[in-house]
Amino acid sequence: MVLMMKNLAYAIAKTLLNGFDRHIFLYSEITRSAQQRFEHCQWAQVQKAARERTDFYELRVNETLATLKNDFAIKALDQNLWQQIKHVYIELLQTHDQPELAETFYNSVFCHLFERKYYHNGFIFVESAVGNEITPQASIYTSFHPVNKGLGKTIEDILTRPNFNIPYKNLRMDISCIIRSFRQQAEKTHFKLEELQFDMLDHVFYRNKGAYIIGRVISPAGETPFIVVILNDEQGHLYIDALLTDEEHMAVVFGFARAYFFVDCQHPFALINFLQGLIPHKTRADLYSSIGFHKQGKTQFYRDFLHHLAESDDKLELAAGIKGMVMSVFTLPSYPYVFKIIKDKFSPTKTVTKKEVKAKYRLVKLHDRVGRMADTMEYSEVAFPKNRFSEALLTELLKVAPSIIRFEDELVIIEHLYIERKMTPLNLYLADANDEQIASALYGYGRAIKQLIAADIFPGDMLLKNFGVTRHGRVIFYDYDEITYMNEVNFRVKPKAVTEEQIYAAEPWYTVDAGDMFPEELATFALANLKYRHAFAKHHADLFEASFWQQCQRNVANGVYEDVFPYPDKMRFSH
Repeated sequence: MVLMMKNLAYAIAKTLLNGFDRHIFLYSEITRSAQQRFEHCQWAQVQKAARERTDFYELRVNETLATLKNDFAIKALDQNLWQQIKHVYIELLQTHDQPELAETFYNSVFCHLFERKYYHNGFIFVESAVGNEITPQASIYTSFHPVNKGLGKTIEDILTRPNFNIPYKNLRMDISCIIRSFRQQAEKTHFKLEELQFDMLDHVFYRNKGAYIIGRVISPAGETPFIVVILNDEQGHLYIDALLTDEEHMAVVFGFARAYFFVDCQHPFALINFLQGLIPHKTRADLYSSIGFHKQGKTQFYRDFLHHLAESDDKLELAAGIKGMVMSVFTLPSYPYVFKIIKDKFSPTKTVTKKEVKAKYRLVKLHDRVGRMADTMEYSEVAFPKNRFSEALLTELLKVAPSIIRFEDELVIIEHLYIERKMTPLNLYLADANDEQIASALYGYGRAIKQLIAADIFPGDMLLKNFGVTRHGRVIFYDYDEITYMNEVNFRVKPKAVTEEQIYAAEPWYTVDAGDMFPEELATFALANLKYRHAFAKHHADLFEASFWQQCQRNVANGVYEDVFPYPDKMRFSH
């Protein structure tokens, strides 16, 4: 009997791991092909691959669930069996290249099979069993010593090491620009060649139209992280567009409003360790998500959040700002995230359904966020300690969303929620801003709208309260219940009132059909404050004109993919 259970536990554990290994194989295959898409300027295929890869994880989880149910007729939880399965699974991971990811896959399958009451460390990996003891510690970077070949030849070796199938247009000029930029930006690199070492990741990061080579310079003054940005001139040549050596600029490249990178590294744990050393502001959750392992990002986030709850005592409370008509948002003051739930009933002015709201959030997950839409983590059956809710918050949530909230002992269980990085609502930011900050924020607000519509996203409700300001001062859109694709909107010039009856009409005297949008109304509805309007119009007056939106609509329809750089224009070598 004992041997039979052991064999069954092994068979189920191996089925789970086989499901994960299939996921990694297919994930790596589509990730590895990113170089080809970059070299051939297949920008539409870049977007298609990003959308497809985002769904790979759930597809493999569902496949594994079906296999388990068919082959083992799993229904009720056998506690002794599943404790043994977890033990066997841990043993199987001892020599695995992605053990931490495989743990998360196990959790996902288990949580689809059984009730929430079993979601504890006895059955799933609430805490990782591998921790920091993943062995062997993979070698994922190569060290270069410029004293051996000289600085220029060393940089040439670094730039040509990826073995691109198309040449650089002017490699000598690119190398000169990089050396000059290092001297201007990075004082820690001002040493003799024998005192310098370049540690370069062995894997190129691809995203949208760019390729990124990442590494660090080690000198007696310490480490200097850097990113070299490579672009394709779409005429058969590569060129270096920028060198980034500032941690803040690098953090924005890995920002939560960006699409996920394609990087073909079979040792993500070691890769994340290296990246976190370069960009310490980024959490492991941030970095796992940024390289496409967004489910692992969710796992890391939840572990971090549980640890933070244990180390803090402040109360969850309603987030600052105007209450949403569709979502209710709350936060923990000591934690840099917000929690969003969909209300049971929406304001009468909102015509969307719960199902449609969820579909909008999924659209954002699959779409290129161009640095202007916050990524969200979607969770089900989330347990919070009841004593960490303020009385006002709990009252509000039970009022607006009672169907998705229940109590278990001293826990509040929320059936479905989204978690997003905390930002200052743009309307609140502007209220306390000086003239320079107002000018900068409204320039960013207009840039955000333009980059969204160039990426085939019509934001819908463009009120200031639906945008946030990050700690880097970037303006990000975060209210998705009215977003749609550009081809679903009819951009019109607002008819001019001529008669007295038309001028003083309480309601529009002209026909307005579903999907109609009048860009000039952006000035009166979103920018009623004249000071804000004037600051906005200085750079973005074209957004008040239907012709601008119509041209963007045509560009999208014709497959024009505009350049959106995750670093300031002033950093570009062409400038």
